[in-house]
Amino acid sequence: MNNQISSQSADHSISHGVLGETTSYPKTYSPAVLFPISRSLGRDEIEKKAAISADVVSLGMDWWHCFELSWLNPQGISQVAMARLAIPADSEFIIESKSLKLYLNSLNLSKFDSLEVVKNTIESDLSTALKTQVLVDIFSLNDISALNIIQPLGKNIDQALDNTTHQIGIVDDVTADMLKVEDGAADILSQSYQSHLLRSNCPVTDQPDWGTVQIDITSRKVDEASLLEYLLTYRQHNGFHEQCVEQIFADLTKVFEPSHLMVRAWYTRRGGIDINPCRVSQTSLMPQPSRLVRQ
Repeated sequence: MNNQISSQSADHSISHGVLGETTSYPKTYSPAVLFPISRSLGRDEIEKKAAISADVVSLGMDWWHCFELSWLNPQGISQVAMARLAIPADSEFIIESKSLKLYLNSLNLSKFDSLEVVKNTIESDLSTALKTQVLVDIFSLNDISALNIIQPLGKNIDQALDNTTHQIGIVDDVTADMLKVEDGAADILSQSYQSHLLRSNCPVTDQPDWGTVQIDITSRKVDEASLLEYLLTYRQHNGFHEQCVEQIFADLTKVFEPSHLMVRAWYTRRGGIDINPCRVSQTSLMPQPSRLVRQ
């Protein structure tokens, strides 16, 4: 097995690592390129905006799908597969997406004895970088049921403003001021909503990120038009995918005081990787990982 190759040194910017920089792709196995980012950077801002502590948004999982996984078998023949990474939401760090891409590319020309060794290597390297237990599943391209495509659950609210005269402006950043209970609503209901219109911006490159969001909430009836208007305020928001989902979770918690809440998002793929954060108020609400048609 040839995965004892010494890793290349990585010259990281303290502020944001390699994201947005011109970068040389490593030609050998290089776990040193993995760059962790503290979750507190986003959670401190959430606490400031919504007065919700980090503990409230720390239950859940971040699922990463990697579609460009490749390595060499002992004969030197390229192998290809897909992978799903599961990163606990209570970890101190997230991984910078471009550094993960660089790391996965560093496996391309390195020999491994078996798929199991590849899986264990990725799990070990990410767990070490993030100081938590990261789980990795690797799927064969011949497995047609792997990473199967589903439809999000709940009522789609993308047309919730169509029958109103309300004009939606482009705001500078997220605001939850418009969120409200439906007029006259008093009963506590189990509700599920989804929207394909979630858009935010990379906090470093300012490039747009698109996603679908699903919200399962037990509370008084949510005003659907106000929820859609709220989601549209993310269009100018600079935030990592995980932070956006946590901000939504925090704002809904503050406004509606739900007894049960799940917020999950499926973001579209960039660089062969898509990111799918999920936050829940109770572990019993955790859904199964999945992907959508535009991923």
